[in-house]
Amino acid sequence: MNRKSFLQILGGGLISLPVLSVIGCSSDDGTPEPIITASENCDNGAIGTIASNHGHSLAVPVADVQAGVEKTYTIQGTSGHNHTVTVTVANFINLSNGQAFEITSTTGGGHTHIVTVFCA
Repeated sequence: MNRKSFLQILGGGLISLPVLSVIGCSSDDGTPEPIITASENCDNGAIGTIASNHGHSLAVPVADVQAGVEKTYTIQGTSGHNHTVTVTVANFINLSNGQAFEITSTTGGGHTHIVTVFCA
């Protein structure tokens, strides 16, 4: 099965993928508490959480996830400076499988950011 066929089947709801959770600190009883919960698929596109954020934002449209072609996004948001992140074909495959990934932004304002991207 090629990627396009897989995405068509996935988009038609014929495959149910598990929900992805990024686990953070544990609660008092030792049970991990989810920090980020991604949807089973990227029907609403993807978003990014940005470490050490000060106004940056990332939104990946569903059409880009479905196309699966490498693309560079600006994450300037309301910040006074810009960064970009490049989402690769492999990253889009991860999103299509309900998996989050981390990427490092370009340098802007003398620093970079780690961006965690997951299905919205």
